[in-house]
Amino acid sequence: MKIEQIYTGCLAQGAYYIESNGEIAIIDPLRETQQYVDKANAENGTIKYIFETHFHADFVSGHVDLAKKTDATIVFGPSATTSYKAHIATDNEEFKIGNITIKVLHTPGHTLESATFLLIDENGNNHAIFSGDTLFLGDVGRPDLAIKSDLTKEDLAGMLFESLRNKIMPLADEVIVYPAHGAGSACGKNLSKETVGTIGDQKQTNYALRADMTKEEFVKEVLDGIPPPPQYFAKNALMNKTGYDTFETVLQKGDIALDSEEFEALANHEGALVLDVRTQADYIKAHIPNSIFIGINGGFAPWVGALITDLKQPILLVVPEGKSKETVTRLSRVGYDNTLGYLKGGMDAWKAAGKEIDSLESISAEEFENRTTSEKVNILDVRKDGEYNAMHLEDAQHFALDFINDNMNAIDANKKYYVHCAGGYRSVIAVSILKARGFNELVDIAGGFGALKKTDLPTTNFVCPSTL
Repeated sequence: MKIEQIYTGCLAQGAYYIESNGEIAIIDPLRETQQYVDKANAENGTIKYIFETHFHADFVSGHVDLAKKTDATIVFGPSATTSYKAHIATDNEEFKIGNITIKVLHTPGHTLESATFLLIDENGNNHAIFSGDTLFLGDVGRPDLAIKSDLTKEDLAGMLFESLRNKIMPLADEVIVYPAHGAGSACGKNLSKETVGTIGDQKQTNYALRADMTKEEFVKEVLDGIPPPPQYFAKNALMNKTGYDTFETVLQKGDIALDSEEFEALANHEGALVLDVRTQADYIKAHIPNSIFIGINGGFAPWVGALITDLKQPILLVVPEGKSKETVTRLSRVGYDNTLGYLKGGMDAWKAAGKEIDSLESISAEEFENRTTSEKVNILDVRKDGEYNAMHLEDAQHFALDFINDNMNAIDANKKYYVHCAGGYRSVIAVSILKARGFNELVDIAGGFGALKKTDLPTTNFVCPSTL
């Protein structure tokens, strides 16, 4: 028996490759599926099943493509409905892979069709669970992503409580837990950086598995502090339910080199968004006017999903040398399949062609501190709610990047703003979006709040009203 976790850091997502006696199961595959086919072929194995723990909301799974390539059977948990051929399992149904067995445990709560897959080894022992978004290390899946008219998030949280108590917690302490996500995923709020654990460890450390916890306490604690889901979650879940274009088609269409004239023509006539994925330092120095910065070296795919509201938006790319294929791939993982190409030769070619360029003003935290002594400054703090509430500059206006599209009326295009995040990545994203929408008096604070804390600028700690 072989179990391999294939972890993708930018999505904080774990797919799984399971092999026994030449037969293979893939759990929650990535969008680009050829890697699994190649691996199986190299090991003279046959992919027999593709298990999906649920309809993922935070990424587009590769199950549909992989089934077409391999004739493997797609398996979902009870109550799932799809627009493509799939086996909808019953609770406790078992599937043989070589000398091992995968048993389906229906664990609704995160979503109605959510399933946990129990691996029973060659000796008949419960060896591991692949828990999807039902159980993470340190947390459980948010129960607000699959709401129907007759169900509330409280109803789903109650289902999750029962699933955990009746299906997961009775398992032996030594059973291994392989979750679908780790720290960085928006599918939970307190995920561990670890990506493999045990049932016993989780009973000791996971707040949601406390033995003395009532259902009412569970519902309250699980729902407390969950921010609204990113706008692309529902759209990705629908793609996973109904199907999508093949990854190879998306890549062939999007990984096209365009010279400056072709690039400019598409930008002007196709309504394409120019997405610059270089470093923030490169973008600050020189970029195409009205382009949006989301650097590929940061939390790229989730920020694209949070900020670009139309999955069908035509996109043109400005990429570091040799990064076009990777960028198109990572866009497709969250459902952005309409890339039209990338700027051949990058900004050097754009400048050589005599095209217009723009830049950003970016200053150090020390320079910002100096300016506060001579001018009245307007500060935009674009960090998340929890970061801002923990500590922020006095008089800073909270303007979370996550919800920038919903809060544009909270700022004034006639004012000058100094913008910061925690370290400098998100503030440049925010400034690029604001500039593209007509805000011209913007200054980035390099190093973000991490640098600002080292100055003598006054800060404010949030105090919860219940403690007053």
